[in-house]
Amino acid sequence: MHQSDATLALIQLSCDPDAALNVRRTIAHIEEAAAKGAQIICLQELFANPYVAQRVTPRGYELAESPDSDVLRAMADLAGKLGVVLIVPYYEKAGRGLYYNSAAVYDADGTCLGTTRKNHIPDGPQYHEKYYFIPGNTGYPVYKTAFGTIGIGICWDEWFPETARLLALQGAEILFFPSAIGSEPDHPELSTRRTWEKAISAHGIHNGVFIAAVNRVGREDDMTFYGGSFVSNPMGDIVQSLDDEEGILIQKVELGEIDFARNLLQFMRDRRPETYGMLMTRDSRS
Repeated sequence: MHQSDATLALIQLSCDPDAALNVRRTIAHIEEAAAKGAQIICLQELFANPYVAQRVTPRGYELAESPDSDVLRAMADLAGKLGVVLIVPYYEKAGRGLYYNSAAVYDADGTCLGTTRKNHIPDGPQYHEKYYFIPGNTGYPVYKTAFGTIGIGICWDEWFPETARLLALQGAEILFFPSAIGSEPDHPELSTRRTWEKAISAHGIHNGVFIAAVNRVGREDDMTFYGGSFVSNPMGDIVQSLDDEEGILIQKVELGEIDFARNLLQFMRDRRPETYGMLMTRDSRS
């Protein structure tokens, strides 16, 4: 029987330099979300540590952890204990000198369904991610969980329409976008929060899916993260959001809304992939 609804939770927190403290606080919030009925719970990008890419230093690599680390095993056990799906973004050490920005997905029985590795790696002032992360090699997997079919794009991935379309084409009903986004050091007067919100919620319209985007909050060294975690529906409406404080967003979504939106706005029917060859090049003049 097809899942007709799902209750989502997005956990929006600040990060302390003490990783163990961050993990304990996150676990407490996961338990609170589950007690309030959450079925699919998503953490923020690189949840256990302050945002590593503000500065370029080899010491940053010391924050990475293997997929079988104590933290990841604890998260798997917690998902099984609480009977929830848990999306855990973390700094993955895949081998000596091999690091990814990743998100592990644990089903409601604690089974690891797989890992999404961030595909699009940004580089800019205080977002020096190309130093820390290899571009992902997992493609754009979707996960058939106990409470619905989901897809994940990690932070910079969420800005690219191709990410959302590829996930939707594979059957994802809810797209989760764990993020770490905030101040722009070259433009201290600028907030990209509304642009971020509009760009990502628009993916819901284009693909007839639910969007769940979770960000961090608080001051970390020279950056301030603006939060704004939200859930939007397949018509692009923001149905609930958080501001710039810590919190848990819990939202029930009716998956039948996907059928309504796709039958009304027939983007999937009217696609012309045979005309999109230019999308396979980096040069628009090709």
